[in-house]
Amino acid sequence: MSSERPGIRFRFDRDDLLRTRFAISPLIELAGASYVVRRPGDFPEHRRWVAAVTPRLEGLDLGLVFAAAPLGRRSWPNFNAPPPVSPHPWIEDELTRLAATDPGVVRADVRRAYPEGVPPSAEVFVGDPSGALAALVGQLRAFWSAAIEPWWPSMSAFLESEIAARARRLVAVGGQAAFTELARNVSWDGETLTIAPVGTAPRDVDLDGRGMLLIPSVFAFGVWPRIDAPWDPAVTYQAPGVGDLWSQAGSGNALDELIGRRRAAILRSLDVPASTLAISRSTGWSPGGVNTHLGVLRATGLVARRRDGRQVIYSRTSTGDSLCGGQERTER
Repeated sequence: MSSERPGIRFRFDRDDLLRTRFAISPLIELAGASYVVRRPGDFPEHRRWVAAVTPRLEGLDLGLVFAAAPLGRRSWPNFNAPPPVSPHPWIEDELTRLAATDPGVVRADVRRAYPEGVPPSAEVFVGDPSGALAALVGQLRAFWSAAIEPWWPSMSAFLESEIAARARRLVAVGGQAAFTELARNVSWDGETLTIAPVGTAPRDVDLDGRGMLLIPSVFAFGVWPRIDAPWDPAVTYQAPGVGDLWSQAGSGNALDELIGRRRAAILRSLDVPASTLAISRSTGWSPGGVNTHLGVLRATGLVARRRDGRQVIYSRTSTGDSLCGGQERTER
């Protein structure tokens, strides 16, 4: 596919390629999930998740969540799911960042997404952006607790595996390996990353040393380019193999019942030894809470710990491996 075809063209120089980086975004997962729960038939790869989460959403007010991620459009607001500023942020940090968004940015972003006129469902973001942001954060927190948090450890492991594999290819082979198979409408010619028509006017984006942020996602569909200020250039894409994620994520109920959901999730996450902070970041749970669960797992002989420099690293014992037998997280 030639980079001269209409679409969005990100132009790289050598520094931009060196500054290509990866991140996981809880807010982007929430935005993607908001589409899936409204149009489940369009996303057969998520049918297991939809079946599990639908009863958990009963009674939740998600009106502002849906207004910020409208259906049936070729452009939409970006303020509700900005590219992350760290590789693997906690959801509460991201919600705090969202709540602090400049009201002027919210107004401009919503008006840009609706050039024909802002619909009633989204007018509050223009008329009272500060109040709307506060209410939106509350709805997103409830949506996260019901729809994402129980599955976040396995989702995080899945996305980290995708990042590791693609980053290795970037280092070993170069840009072609990093950008290949992001989506059918994405091509790379050595200097330009082209996303063929995505419903918006053709744009040329010179990265000018800013580099590119690649955001693999479970719930994103197609490719979501981010090109508008004040956010840095980014491309969100659905990581391959999502359908397998849900079959693996649903296999551990017996272990959950035996030792508790959170302890089971932590035990499974230790396929690779990790520190308390690393586990905290992958699960989204507080370091103190993770440390408490690790203490119980250690006291019962399921995990062991060792010091590595200034860090304490935890790993599963043979007993812990036995409990996880047949249920290990092996997303690759």
